[in-house]
Amino acid sequence: MKKHHLIFITVFAVIVLFYKEYIALNLGILGIFLSILTFTQTKPEFRNRTFLTLFVTSIFSSLAFAWFGDAISFIAVFTSVFLLRFKGTYPKLKPFLYIEVLLVNLVSIVGRVFYTEKWYEKPKESKGFGKKLITFILIPGLFITIFFFIYAQGSDHFANLFRDSELEFQPLTFAVLAIIGFYIGFIFWNFGVERFIFKQNHYLNDDFSGLVKIQKPTFSFLDIDSERTSGLISFSALNVLLLIFVATYNYEQFFEVTKSADSLSAETHERVNAVIMSIIMAILVTLFYFKKGFNFDNKANSLKISAKIWIVLNAVLVISASLKNSEYIINYGLTYKRLGVYGFLTMALIGLIFTFIKIQKKKTNAFLFNQMFWACYGLILVCSYVNWGGIITSNNIKRKDFVDNYHLASVNYNEQILLDYAEKTGNREMKNQLRERIESYQKETFLSKILYYEFIKIGKE
Repeated sequence: MKKHHLIFITVFAVIVLFYKEYIALNLGILGIFLSILTFTQTKPEFRNRTFLTLFVTSIFSSLAFAWFGDAISFIAVFTSVFLLRFKGTYPKLKPFLYIEVLLVNLVSIVGRVFYTEKWYEKPKESKGFGKKLITFILIPGLFITIFFFIYAQGSDHFANLFRDSELEFQPLTFAVLAIIGFYIGFIFWNFGVERFIFKQNHYLNDDFSGLVKIQKPTFSFLDIDSERTSGLISFSALNVLLLIFVATYNYEQFFEVTKSADSLSAETHERVNAVIMSIIMAILVTLFYFKKGFNFDNKANSLKISAKIWIVLNAVLVISASLKNSEYIINYGLTYKRLGVYGFLTMALIGLIFTFIKIQKKKTNAFLFNQMFWACYGLILVCSYVNWGGIITSNNIKRKDFVDNYHLASVNYNEQILLDYAEKTGNREMKNQLRERIESYQKETFLSKILYYEFIKIGKE
């Protein structure tokens, strides 16, 4: 199937799925449709294990959005489908560069769309369907839409002729969806990878080349021995400093009494922020000293041991911060932010693990970025598949200080749990609010439905 066919099919799909509909189940269907179409259009030799994994995650991410329809599942669908397309077209391109490819194409479409010979293949005389489509439908339709709005602005009766008709055709909505569909389809099926992006690809290899293994000083005013010594002194001093910080951090956390919720909240935030900044600096310092020759320096064993000790101490700091966050949750319950702290700390710990592997296996700095790209993608997938609102409400509802109004207004996808709670406690006001909310979602047209609400039984009064 040719590029322009795929683009126009995408335009058609967007119009059919989203015309006079809210973004809900329809986006999940579009994600599955594009994933399957991408699979069929990808060369068999490019369908490797990574591609097949992305195909599965694209399908599941689309189903997750159809079920929840929230922001994180939208990010998961968008990321999964575009990663699938990029991986199926340029499998050797490093995943970190896909971000750059997408950003460039989001802007360059303004100019690239006019190079029709690169995306629209002229049909042969015997196969003029595309020419007929443009001649009889697209061009006249464009002019009709433009002049419809001109005339509608000049005459209310003219506008009402169409507004009051049974079909209730909305040309503006149709035109906007066609433009959006073309924008998505063009970027998705006709994205370009500029030459300067290809040139960056070899800099992102996980392993060093033979030339890089030759030891050279980073600065002209320091020789190799001086740089090695400065690294050893730096890491040794930082280890002592971090060891003292870990000791004082844990003393304040486990032995000092916290008097109020506000002070505990402030302490938790301050300490988590300090931990995250410490981890980022730890990784950056490690990347600075182990970017090239020191990875293969036989005299740098003491430096490597010191760096590994520092990484382990930072990991202990992450665990301590997690325990502090757990204490906060035990005392005051779960919230999205407190779950988010676990997410940030988990990513910090993963970063430390990959940094340790980088030193141990003598990998490039790019290895860390490549692995963290996939780790971030994995975190997005996990967040999109799990009903965190249900987990928060299920955990907090067991507490004596359960605040039902907060969970009713600020926590999502917990309606079934709250319905059971309202029924058990005889809270008719909450039950009626939940019934109205659920019924409003269930009354939506098929393509605008969020599947989560379709499986809630609200019963009869």
